[in-house]
Amino acid sequence: MNTNSLAPDLIVHNGKVVTVDAGFTIADGLAVKDLRIIAVGAGAQLLGTADARTEIIDLGGRTVVPGFFDGHAHMDREGLSEIYPSLKGAKSIDDILQIIEAEVADAAPGEWIVTMPLGAPPNYLGAASELTDGRFPNRHDLDKVAPDNPVYIRPVWGYWRHDMAEPLVSVANTKALIAAGITRGTPEPCATVVFDKDASGDPSGVFFEDTLQPIIELTFMRGMRRFTPEERSRGLKRSLEVYQSFATTSVFEGHGLAAEIIDAYKQVSADGNLTMRADVPLSPSWDTVAGVDPGALFDTWAGWLARDGLGDSHLRVSGLFVLAGAPEGSVLNLEDQLRAEISPYTGWASRYYDHALPRQQLIDVMVEAARRDIRIATITPPMLGVMDEVNKIVPIRDKRWVLGHIGILSPDDVSRIRDLGLATTTHTNRAIYSIGSKLRDGMAPERETDIMPLRRMTEAGAHFALATDNLPVSLFHPYWQVVSRIDRATGERIAEDQKLSREEGLRALTMGGAYLCMSENDRGSLEVGKLADFAVLSADPLTVDEDDLKDIHSLRTVVGGKTVYERGDNANSDG
Repeated sequence: MNTNSLAPDLIVHNGKVVTVDAGFTIADGLAVKDLRIIAVGAGAQLLGTADARTEIIDLGGRTVVPGFFDGHAHMDREGLSEIYPSLKGAKSIDDILQIIEAEVADAAPGEWIVTMPLGAPPNYLGAASELTDGRFPNRHDLDKVAPDNPVYIRPVWGYWRHDMAEPLVSVANTKALIAAGITRGTPEPCATVVFDKDASGDPSGVFFEDTLQPIIELTFMRGMRRFTPEERSRGLKRSLEVYQSFATTSVFEGHGLAAEIIDAYKQVSADGNLTMRADVPLSPSWDTVAGVDPGALFDTWAGWLARDGLGDSHLRVSGLFVLAGAPEGSVLNLEDQLRAEISPYTGWASRYYDHALPRQQLIDVMVEAARRDIRIATITPPMLGVMDEVNKIVPIRDKRWVLGHIGILSPDDVSRIRDLGLATTTHTNRAIYSIGSKLRDGMAPERETDIMPLRRMTEAGAHFALATDNLPVSLFHPYWQVVSRIDRATGERIAEDQKLSREEGLRALTMGGAYLCMSENDRGSLEVGKLADFAVLSADPLTVDEDDLKDIHSLRTVVGGKTVYERGDNANSDG
């Protein structure tokens, strides 16, 4: 950096700089010094302020946008998907056995072999139908190549599919069944889990789970190899690169994070590799503090969770994720109790499984949080009613609480979101693209406009940011979805009158995210004084063909004036 000079550290010029300021100004250059933007305007004039140490990037006509905010990222999951061996490309059971045989060759006798799920990522749909055998492999198949090693083909994380059209399927060999203590007389743990049996009545090694979050691997298979702290950190570092390759420079982990994931963030930061800005609410494990008065509990937590919490511009932990749980004794409650047996390990979830509370207990907790200015984050529109009740006891209008995964919202819902001062995040990958037509077909025709009503929210002055939910990781997909409103199954446009303009969508990706992170004075637009977080894109999102919006990627991503991702030599540096 040119700390002893008045010259900029970095100048980008000869491009289309979309500032997303109040007037949506378009410039052709900007200058950066000491992490922040010091000038936006004519590139030729900015070049006159450079000295020999200034880095100069000729954009070659490319478009620059402020760095994007992913409002519900689950970012750590992306890198974790590369930790275990993949079965991608396997077309038959023999193909699967070859992959497992290669893993066994490198393993010691008795060492666990654990793979990624059956089927093709990222959705892992149609695994059995995609195999030429027309069936799933079973323990007898796996035993052929792994007689001395427990083998487990893990199930898919169900939220990668967005619905329960197919059960989660996992497979164990005989050694794994023995290690798990599963015999022909072992009862299934709950109504949503099925132990497949062979012709003799013994377990075939195939498990079916009619749920979105695995249970078998967190209960019976708890002895298998887990993600280690080193793998968590390595996976997170890889995740940063993938998200940044699509112009994301900030994430809000709207589902909260457990301690082991926060530790991974801290380790990546300590290693000097945390190049993403992350705002993180805490995921609580309520079973560990059962019976404790929430007021007394929050008196001890408020010092580091209240207001801005603790951290810096790259990692800030503040606030609390909460959710209303199912009534005592329900199937869902039993499922979460089973999953929580493995605590404090969280598997793919990255949050604790005992994070939900019965409604009245939850209201008591949220009231005490509001009194201590601890920000609350939650998900799904039904939580609006809970927030309403809390607001009647302690006003939350100026606390900017977070409602994630919005989907179907009535005009009254939108008004309540505005009046409660909430920051919201979308779930367009699900509510528009994955199941938009199913939602529409299940409601009265006049209610179609309630499906992701972003036009209504914009006109009402309700705040929202776009989000990926980790599938896919590119925010250009939600951007395309809010502009096009296309359903993947039918190709129809869902609630088309609720679509956004390209400019409005871009504002939601940037300033909408900054509002969510309570950092609109520091991030979200390319203006003098703000942090220099931006990306050079492969195409102009304001002019490219609509169907090509989803395929845009970053050529260069910059955080605090420093390049953190670069694809090839498409964004050339002149000095």
